[in-house]
Amino acid sequence: MADCYPYRIVSRRDDLTLIWRPGEDEAADELVVDGEGSILAFPHLEALRAFCERNDWELVPEGGATLDLRLVRRWVECPGQGAVPAGLLLDAWNFFEDLCHSLKATSLSSLQGRVHDSAYEKIFGGEALEPAVGEGAWTDEETAAVRALLRAGLGLWEQAAPASGTG
Repeated sequence: MADCYPYRIVSRRDDLTLIWRPGEDEAADELVVDGEGSILAFPHLEALRAFCERNDWELVPEGGATLDLRLVRRWVECPGQGAVPAGLLLDAWNFFEDLCHSLKATSLSSLQGRVHDSAYEKIFGGEALEPAVGEGAWTDEETAAVRALLRAGLGLWEQAAPASGTG
């Protein structure tokens, strides 16, 4: 089994910690699911650590990350009500892709086209949300496309997220 990394998700329901594993060779990155295909989620790192120990899984806590979906949701639902870092939106985009893959759900990439590809390339510069950067900034069309994609990802998360940790 690949190393396991804690991935803390801050959302409007609960803060949960998931297990994220990088893909090996050509395999996609994934979140760990149980035998029924549900996301394994824990109320805190200690519960996740105990689960990994019981199952002889290697947990790499220093590689963990936190994703604040409250900020992502605010940006998606309330345009103009505060800036968010482009890196946060990129992390959310990648998290939702991993979530789709892990749940064997329809991939967000099926919703994407040329506009999304352009927006994704621009986000790596970190200034996609800053109109003053000129061609490196998202167009209105790209911004709307990213909002729609993240809205779909947030909807999937709301369906997949347990009400409380399973650990």
